[in-house]
Amino acid sequence: MKQHRNLIITIVITLSTLIAISVVAHAEQDKLLGEFRDWIAVSFVENGNLNCYIVSQPKKEKGKYTQRGPAYVQVTLRHGAESAVVSFQAGYRFKETSEVHVQIDGDTQALFTQSEMAWAYPGEDKMLIDSMRQGKRMIVMGTSWRGTETTDTYSLYGFTKAYNELLHSCS
Repeated sequence: MKQHRNLIITIVITLSTLIAISVVAHAEQDKLLGEFRDWIAVSFVENGNLNCYIVSQPKKEKGKYTQRGPAYVQVTLRHGAESAVVSFQAGYRFKETSEVHVQIDGDTQALFTQSEMAWAYPGEDKMLIDSMRQGKRMIVMGTSWRGTETTDTYSLYGFTKAYNELLHSCS
């Protein structure tokens, strides 16, 4: 019985050590590149390649929901990609076949949805990024799978500097 208990303790210690090493190794790959007002820039290594993203959370969330996960916008530049990709995490599952509408200083662009994410249509990321670089405020309107409408307001202060850091660090 004592040998069995010792074996279990050894297995638990070994697994704990492996998990700790894995977490530390992963943390060493993610690197904060900087904070730029309402945006942060991060680099990470994936499959041996350096990639970067910038991210921000809404300053204001509006909607009649009872439960919602975190919402954020992210612009990701992966190694070898022609351009960065814009994505929105809603914190809920979108209504199927619905679109998200992004309004930046009066101009509106539609995005397609998939589960909890919204993406610019193919070839439209650059146009959205250009609008984000020139704008001051971005409003994102979506509908959950239950029909709840949400409106998230993001600040674009710091976006251009964060985006420039992304390009500098990962191009």
